[in-house]
This record gives sequence, C-alpha cells and structure tokens, in this order.
Amino acid sequence: MQNSLVVIPTFNEVENIQSMIDAVLSVSLNFHILVVDDSSPDGTSDVVKKMKIKYPNSLFLLERSTKRGLGTAYIDGFNWGLKKHYEYFFQIDCDFSHNPEDLSKLYNYLLEKKLDACVGSRYISGINVVNWPLSRVLLSYFASFYVRIITCMPIKDPTAGFMLYKRSVLESININTVQFMGYAFQIEMKYRIWLKNFKISEYPIIFKDREKGVSKLNSSIIKEAALGVVKMKIMSVFKKF
Repeated sequence: MQNSLVVIPTFNEVENIQSMIDAVLSVSLNFHILVVDDSSPDGTSDVVKKMKIKYPNSLFLLERSTKRGLGTAYIDGFNWGLKKHYEYFFQIDCDFSHNPEDLSKLYNYLLEKKLDACVGSRYISGINVVNWPLSRVLLSYFASFYVRIITCMPIKDPTAGFMLYKRSVLESININTVQFMGYAFQIEMKYRIWLKNFKISEYPIIFKDREKGVSKLNSSIIKEAALGVVKMKIMSVFKKF
C-alpha cells in the first residue's frame, strides 16, 4: 500500500489534525498522507509542519493561500498525487466522522471485488450514523434518495465523503472540470464514475459526528447540492460530462 495516498482537506482543524495523522499512519505506515490546508487561521498547517519531523517520508502538506472549498481541495490533492505516481487515492474527513481504521477495509474490499472505486457508505446496510440529531439524519438520508431518483445512480450514499479511487478513474473522468464544491462535489464524482461505466460499489461504515471543531455544512452547500443534481442530470443528457 506504499502507492496509496490519503488526501485530508483542512480548514481550522487544529483540534483534530495531529490525532488524525497519527491514527491514519497507525493503520499502515505504507500509507502516505497529503494535508491540503486552506490557510487555517487556527494554525492547523503549523501542526502538520511539526509532525513532518515525526513522519518525514509519509506526511506531506499542500498550503493554499485562501479558503477555496472542499471540492477544489480534493482536486488539488489528487493532481498532486497523480504527479507523484500514486495508484490509489483516499479521501477522508479530518474530524473523525470517518474511522481511519476503515481505510484498509476499503482498500481490501476494492481489491477483493476488483473495483475501480469504493464508497464508505452510511446507508448500504441500514442507517449507520452516530450522534447526529434526527433532523440531520433525515436531511442526509432523503438527500441521498433525491439524488438516486434524479440521476438513477444505484448508490445509496451518493453524498458520502469517504472514498477510494484507482488512479485510472481520476485520470479518466477529467477531475479538473468538476464543477461543484460541497455535497455536490461528492455526488458529481460518483456520477462521473458511474457514467463512465467504472465498477463502483459501497462498503458499510459507521459514521460518527465530530466531537471537536465546527462543522462546515451551511445552507449554501445544501442549495448547491439540490440544484447541482438537476444540472448534472441535464448535462449528462447532452453528453457534457
């Protein structure tokens, strides 16, 4: 797994970043981590720089001058990794809503099932969400249902942010033309993969709400996702993807 890159976007995650890096690299020192930080005013990148002393060959930092959104953070991270010739690309949240121990499970499942991409799914085996208020669970669950109805994409958790991609997928779907930044980014990535007929499947995980730091979800992200799904569908009809 020395050819595997874990991309972690951050903005004001000083309370989580050190523990997250330790947790990921305790799963396997063969993983490499790229932290993509949007000039966090809380000093997140300073923590990463100090930890590079501990993990000089496994930890890397990409600093961006402004806050530019989740989607562009992943795209910049993927482009960085493609230039470095990694073969497998993970995306994971920094707030421990995704369990780092599941990284190796997604990897093994992808190899076992000969997949091109794997989704760490909250909804493939019921609703596996811990510590979310009921309103947030319902919003997420019905948003996923809405996406499936509009796109016809057979993925039960299309807004999931825990993902594993093979290099060939990222090279094929033209990530530099991905348009959306929040939840819609997650949907668009999966939709492009599905439209290209890559083999994508879901692996069940337990999603846990963050205990430290502040959620980045807001009404504009929700609106982008709701309208973006319709736009994606229209664009796909006219072969714009």
